[in-house]
Formats: sequence, C-alpha cells, structure tokens
Amino acid sequence: MTFLIAALGVLGVASSGPLIAGTLGATSVTALAIAFWRNAIGAVVMAAPVAIREPKAFGRITRREFGWSSVAAVALAFHFACFITALQLTSVAAATALVCLQSAWIAVFQLFRGTRHRWPVLVGLGIAFGGVVAITGFDMGSSPEALLGDVLAIAGGALAGLYTLAGGKARQSMGTGTYTTLCYGMCAAIVAVMALFSAQPLTGFDAGGWLGIIAITVCAQLVGHTAFNHLLATMSPLLVSMIILLEIPGAAILAAVFLSETLPAGTYAGLALILVGLAVVVAGQRRARPAADRREAELGTD
Repeated sequence: MTFLIAALGVLGVASSGPLIAGTLGATSVTALAIAFWRNAIGAVVMAAPVAIREPKAFGRITRREFGWSSVAAVALAFHFACFITALQLTSVAAATALVCLQSAWIAVFQLFRGTRHRWPVLVGLGIAFGGVVAITGFDMGSSPEALLGDVLAIAGGALAGLYTLAGGKARQSMGTGTYTTLCYGMCAAIVAVMALFSAQPLTGFDAGGWLGIIAITVCAQLVGHTAFNHLLATMSPLLVSMIILLEIPGAAILAAVFLSETLPAGTYAGLALILVGLAVVVAGQRRARPAADRREAELGTD
C-alpha cells in the first residue's frame, strides 16, 4: 500500500507540467487562470475539514502567523506565475527540472543566513548548477523564448524555496489545514489581482479548458501533495524528499509520451545532473539537521 501511495504521489506531481502545458496549448485557458483555480479549489477543499473539526481555528490566527502566511502566499503566487508561463516558452522537462531546484535554493538562502552546510550539500549545489548550465546553454542556442522560459523556471524555483521557508515559520504554531487554507486562499486572491492587471480572463473557457483545470488541481494539488503528506507519517522525511525528486524524470517521460516532446541529448544530461545534485543536497541537509527538525519534508509546489 505504501508503494502504491508513493507511486500515486510521484505520478500526481510529475503530471503537473505536462497537464499544464497540454491545457495551455489546446484550450483558451490562461496561465493565471490555472494558478487561480488550483489554489482557490485547494483552499476550499482544505478548509472544509478544519471548519468541521475546529470551527474556531481561523479566529485564533495570530499576527505573526498571518504575516508569515502572507509572505508564503505572495511567493507562491509569483512562483506559479513564473512556472506556468515558463511551460509556454521552454520544454516541460526543462521547466520542471529547473523549478525543482527549490531544495538547492533553500540551501543557498540558508548560506546567506549564516548556516554552515556540510561538504556534501556544497558538492550537490555544484552538480545541480552544472545541470542548469547545461540546460540553459542548449536552450540559448535554440531560441530566446526557450532561454526566457528557463530563467522564469529558475526564478520559480527560488520563489518556491522562499515559500517553503516562510511556510515553515508559519507552521511552527499552525495546523496543516489552517495554514494551507489561509495560504492558498491569499495566493488565489493575489493571482486574481495579477490577472486583472494583465487582462488574463479567469472564466469563460470551454469544457476542455475546465477539464484541464480540474485535472491539474486533482492530480497535482490534491492527489500528489496529499500522498506525500500521508507518507511523512510512515516514512522518514529523507526518503520522502528523495521520492519527490522522481518528479523530474517522471515529467520528462510523461511529456515525451503524451506531448511528443523530444530534447537534445545535452538537455537530458542536464536533467540528470540536476536530479543527482538535488539528491546529494537533500541527503546532506537531512544529516545536518537536529532530530527535532526532521519531521517535515520540503514538499514541492507544482
């Protein structure tokens, strides 16, 4: 059963990029509409159990919790804007691998805050950076659009790292349901404002467009992330974090099968370097953390 849940989790998060790219390419759905609806629906789904079990939980949110949740929501909103736009400009495989650099970005942010990482973390960062150079180098030679997509995906990964760090501060005293409802809800509101200013419609799509939005929300937001949160109760965070990295080859395989996406050999080498580098970073970070801090995995956002 654990293996089945893990497989569903990997399939769920890996399907995010291909589903988004397919929906954007085949329907009139906009990038910000996908970001808005997956967060709005996610907020409603997460709010229901909290409202039933702890109806007063939202009234107990402190100013500190609201502040960190707001920072996380802003980072998440711009993360989605960058990542989903990147999928329109570069390959699904490249965008997914580059946005999955959030674990590496977290390690970099910690370095700036004075954290001394063990040498495996630094080696892993170097390997992952080599993968970034390989992917962006090949895309630079293919088209300016692809290179811009790579840059947006890298920015999306940095924003995902900021989202994770801010969320970790909020989660020190907030329940999962309360935090995710507040964060997803505020993120949806921010994206709605972004859509208003950029004139991207959030409604008025055909049946295929709405089906794509629902599929993205169910597969990536609800099935994928719920599965990994469940696994945290039965597996070590290190193992869960490693399993999540399978999103990178998973997205590349799904994009190749369902979107007929083919890439230069050098790009696949870059994907492999990022995957190996992130695995080393995650393993190094886990061994360096105190036992009390090993309860949460830095789950992805896509």
